[in-house]
Amino acid sequence: MELFDNLMMGFSVAFTPENLLYALLGCILGTLIGVLPGIGPVPTIAMLLPITYVLPPVAGLIMLAGIYYGAQYGGSTTAILVALPGETSAVVTVLDGHQMARNGRAGAALAIAALGSFFAGCVATLLLAAFAPPLAEVAFKFGPAEYFSLMCLGLVGAVVLASGSLPKAIAMIILGLLLGMVGTDVNSGVARFDFGVPELQDGIDFAIVAMGVFGFAEIMTNLEQKENRVDITDKIGTLYPNKQEFKEAAPAVLRGTALGSALGILPGGGAVLSSFASYTLEKKISKNPERFGKGHPAGLAGPESANNAAAQTSFIPLLTLGIPGNAVMALMVGAMTIHNIQPGPQVMTSHPELFWGLIASMWIGNLMLVVLNLPLIGLWVKLLKVPYRILFPAILVFCTIGVYSLNYNPFDIFTTAMFGVIGYVWSKLKCEGAPLLLGLVLGPMMEENFRRALLLSRGDFTTFVTRPLSASLLAVAVFLVILVALPAIRKKREETFVEEE
Repeated sequence: MELFDNLMMGFSVAFTPENLLYALLGCILGTLIGVLPGIGPVPTIAMLLPITYVLPPVAGLIMLAGIYYGAQYGGSTTAILVALPGETSAVVTVLDGHQMARNGRAGAALAIAALGSFFAGCVATLLLAAFAPPLAEVAFKFGPAEYFSLMCLGLVGAVVLASGSLPKAIAMIILGLLLGMVGTDVNSGVARFDFGVPELQDGIDFAIVAMGVFGFAEIMTNLEQKENRVDITDKIGTLYPNKQEFKEAAPAVLRGTALGSALGILPGGGAVLSSFASYTLEKKISKNPERFGKGHPAGLAGPESANNAAAQTSFIPLLTLGIPGNAVMALMVGAMTIHNIQPGPQVMTSHPELFWGLIASMWIGNLMLVVLNLPLIGLWVKLLKVPYRILFPAILVFCTIGVYSLNYNPFDIFTTAMFGVIGYVWSKLKCEGAPLLLGLVLGPMMEENFRRALLLSRGDFTTFVTRPLSASLLAVAVFLVILVALPAIRKKREETFVEEE
C-alpha cells in the first residue's frame, strides 16, 4: 500500500506541465542522438550538464534520464534501416534487424524493437519502484567501511564487465582515481597536485573531463572518417508483425527483459553488456541457430528488450546506494551534485519528490517513446541524410558554450580541449573512457570513506575485514578478480562481446 501511495505522489510530480515538457524534451533528444550515428548519450548528457544549473532538480534529472533510455530506442532505427548502430548497445540489432529490413520487413522490425523496448522499460521501472526502497533501508546500515568496500566492488565489477582489454580498463580506473585526487584535501585543507595552477585548487571539474573525453574526442573520431552512407531502406512496409514473427519475438522479449533487468544492476553492466549477452543466449537456446544473422525476430527482440531493461534498472544502485554503475550514471551523480543532492539512500527520505517523480517519469517517457518512434520514422530517415560535416561543428559550438557556462572561465575550454585530444588518442589505443569516469567519480568518495573508517577505528586497518558486511563485499570483489583471471572464464568473456567492427 505504501508503494502505491509513493507512486501516486511520483505521478503527481511527473504530471506537472513543466516536468512533462522536460520528459518529452529528453525523449526527443534521446531518440535523436540514438538515431544519428556517432553521437551517444554520454557526450550528449555531458554537454547538457551545465544547463541543469538553471533547471529545477527534478526537471533536470527527468530530462537527462529521458535522454539515456531514449537513446536505446533511437539506436535501433538506424541499426535496422541502414545497418549503422546509432548507439553502442544497438550493434547487435544490426545483425537480424537490418536483415529483416532487407527482406522487406523493415516496418515489422521497427515495431518489434519499439514494442519490446516499451514492455522491457515498463517492467524494469516496476522493478526499480519495488526493489529500491528495501535496498535503501539496507544501505542506511552501511558505515564508512562498508561504503568503501562497496565502491571497491563497484570498480572491480566495472573492470570485469567492461568490453575490451582488462589491463587497459584497470589502467583507466587508476588514472580516474588519480585525477580525483587533484584539488584541496577535504581533511587538511591543503592543495595537492595542482602544480601551482589556481584553477585546479577546486579539483578537475567532472563535466569538463566527461565532455572532453566523450564529446570532443567523439567529434574528432567521427570527422576523420570518410562519409560512407548505406542506402536507406525506402520501403518501410507494414508496422504490424505477422503471427509467426510475434510468436518468435514474444518469448525473446520476456527473456531479454529478465536478463537486462538483472545485468543493469551490476556495476559496469548496463545496456551494452545486456544486448550482447541476450543475443548470445537467444542463439544458444534456439532450435535453429543458423537462422540468426538472416533476419530472425528473436535476434532482434531479445537484445532490444535487454538494453532497455538494463537502462532502467541501472538507476537502482545509483538511487539506493549512491554508486554509479556506468558512465551515464556517473554523469547523473554529477547532475545531482550540481544541485547539492547527495546520491544514496537518503535521497528517498530527504527528496521523495525527486526519487518517486523520476521513477514515475520513466513510465511516461516509455509511452512517449513508442509514440515518437513509430509515427515519426519518416522524420528520422530524413535526419540520417544530414552530412556529418554540418552536424558535428554545430555540436562542437554547443559543447564549448556549455563548458564556458560552468565557471565563465576560458581555462575550462582549454582543459576540455586537452582532454578531447587525450580522449581521441585513447580511442586509437582502444582504451575505454567509461572506467576513467567511474574512477573520477568514485575516487573522492572512496578516499573520504576510507579515511573516515580509519578515524573511527583509530587507525586499525582490520576494520574493513572484521565488520561482516564490509568483509563480505571485499570477498566478492576478490572472488571476481580470481574468477576473471581463469583462462576458461576469460575466453567466455571475450566470446560474449562479439567483435564490434
